[in-house]
Amino acid sequence: MDYIVSQISVMFPEFARWFSAGFIVFARLLGFIRFAPVFNRKEIAGIVKLAFAFILTVMITPMLKPAMPPAGISPLLLLVLNFAAGAIIGYIAQLFIQAIEAGGDMINTQMGLSSAMVMDPSTNAQTSILSRVITLLGLLIFIEVGGFYWLINALIRSFELFPIYSVTIPLEKIINLEYLVTTTSNVLYIGLQIASPVLLATLGQDIILGVISKTAPQVNVFQLSFLFKPVFGAAIMIWILPMLVNVISDFFLSFSNIY
Repeated sequence: MDYIVSQISVMFPEFARWFSAGFIVFARLLGFIRFAPVFNRKEIAGIVKLAFAFILTVMITPMLKPAMPPAGISPLLLLVLNFAAGAIIGYIAQLFIQAIEAGGDMINTQMGLSSAMVMDPSTNAQTSILSRVITLLGLLIFIEVGGFYWLINALIRSFELFPIYSVTIPLEKIINLEYLVTTTSNVLYIGLQIASPVLLATLGQDIILGVISKTAPQVNVFQLSFLFKPVFGAAIMIWILPMLVNVISDFFLSFSNIY
């Protein structure tokens, strides 16, 4: 492969310059789309993702004003490094969606709906119903607050910090590592913050049912809990939905400080 690329560079220098740069940019975009939220959804056809990556490649490559590929560097190494750089940017953004999904799992478990699982085609794994709903809500909020703009802006900025022909990824320049560590360590905290109203409400219900079981042992409290928890939890979810939207929006707005 190296020999073929070198021969093309000799015969068609301008074609080799633009084709090499575009191919490397396309590799970074593939890594980005593979892991970035919304883009990585399996509901979106693969041909659509490839077409979108190709269109962005055509738009971004002329902005970079690429030079000739440096001699002595393997094209395969450049492709792998650029794919990894795009994947890092997309995966970090996906971590924020995972925090929202964790909150949905906590709510689903506390409401006693753990047995109501569905197949998530985007992950090929079993997922809870409420987790699915809250994750989709989080994706809609992410789009509404400008998440697409942040992702594309971070991707374009990565070409300034990590040129396409560089052989080392400067993580300390691409990502605010200190803020990233703080944010990822608070994933459980964010999930608890989202699920806390339902957790506290169902905890109060469990305490009340426990008191009833002591004062009136003939009442089947265990069966009553299966009846009350889903209904009570759904009522709390409807009541706190505006506040939940605000919490998720503020969480996503803090995401813009990473890049």
